[in-house]
Amino acid sequence: MNPDLQLLHPYPFEKLNKLKQQVTTTTKLEHIALSIGEPKHPAPHFVVENLIAHTHLLSNYPLTKGIAPLREAISEWLNQRFNLTCSIDPELQVLPVNGTREALFAFAQCVVDRTASQPLVFMPNPFYQIYEGAAILAGAQPVYMNCVEQNSFLPNLDDITESEWKSCQLVYICSPGNPTGAVIPVAYLQKLIKLSIQYDFIIASDECYSEIYVDEHNPPPGLLQAASAMGHDDYKNCVVFHSLSKRSNLPGLRSGFVAGDADIISKFLLYRTYHGCAMPPATQSASISAWKDESHVIDNRNQYRKKFDAVEQTLSATLQPQRPDAGFYLWAKTPISDTDFAQQLFAQQNITVLPGQFLSRSESNINPGENYVRMALVAPLDECQDAAHRINQFMNNL
Repeated sequence: MNPDLQLLHPYPFEKLNKLKQQVTTTTKLEHIALSIGEPKHPAPHFVVENLIAHTHLLSNYPLTKGIAPLREAISEWLNQRFNLTCSIDPELQVLPVNGTREALFAFAQCVVDRTASQPLVFMPNPFYQIYEGAAILAGAQPVYMNCVEQNSFLPNLDDITESEWKSCQLVYICSPGNPTGAVIPVAYLQKLIKLSIQYDFIIASDECYSEIYVDEHNPPPGLLQAASAMGHDDYKNCVVFHSLSKRSNLPGLRSGFVAGDADIISKFLLYRTYHGCAMPPATQSASISAWKDESHVIDNRNQYRKKFDAVEQTLSATLQPQRPDAGFYLWAKTPISDTDFAQQLFAQQNITVLPGQFLSRSESNINPGENYVRMALVAPLDECQDAAHRINQFMNNL
């Protein structure tokens, strides 16, 4: 067996299940899950119809590179959404993937040079645990960059030492952030790009929540956008990951893409050719229709706004959560330990939330996830409102 498997941590939901098993729910109220970021809005009908209409393509082997119309649709979306002055080349700079989870993991296996002396992979803390597992199984050492409220929940790049930058091979960033919802500004991204050129490391930007935001006139910027604005037109060392899961409520379609530095994309294509993870033809066709339509995405954002408005107003006198810049998570401080809060809330109100410490590691003598819980507002509006009222009752009884 790969000895690095022993270094993997239990997944957050494994820890959550064990926490909940220690108590018995004392209420007959129906369960409300705010723990998993699985979109519950209906999938767009036109995408479903397109998928069904192309099931005859199941008799064909798909290309790992994907069909040209899909790569072109992705390129057009990227260029328009992020105002790229140097257009992304659909032939050389785009690669469809079966959801960004598998791509974010596989990417480290491709780009990390395990023969180097102590290769480092940086990631935000708290974080999406795939980053950590990918680094460990690629033979690298994870470096956790604390994201605390005093720094707007963004990693402080100035905390990283010269020797750490020299050993860095890959930096995972997430904007909007999971779980905090923090959006990384363009100036920050450009600073990171300059560092990547100086120290020769790759930036993997997880932007899966980029299409869920508050202000229609102020969408979150992306890594390629920042690179383009500074004249970094070859996008060297810059790779972005996008998905239809959150944007289009299609988590079961397993459709996303990777785009950016042509040299890196070509190596990742080679890796994936052996990896055997080509997107099914019918999925590719359905994905084209999703990337070409924005009306359903606007409607999706409106639904999330209504839920945030309602929940934020209801909890304003008790939990007082801070509305995120983007995404569909509330990252809320707890008046007691996050694990006790989650456990007691489940026992008394039959609501599941995720303790923040399950999403982070202790670094520099602090765990930035402690005394926070992540609440995913993915359930229907009435369920979210019901959950907020139950949380108020729970808070009042503490």
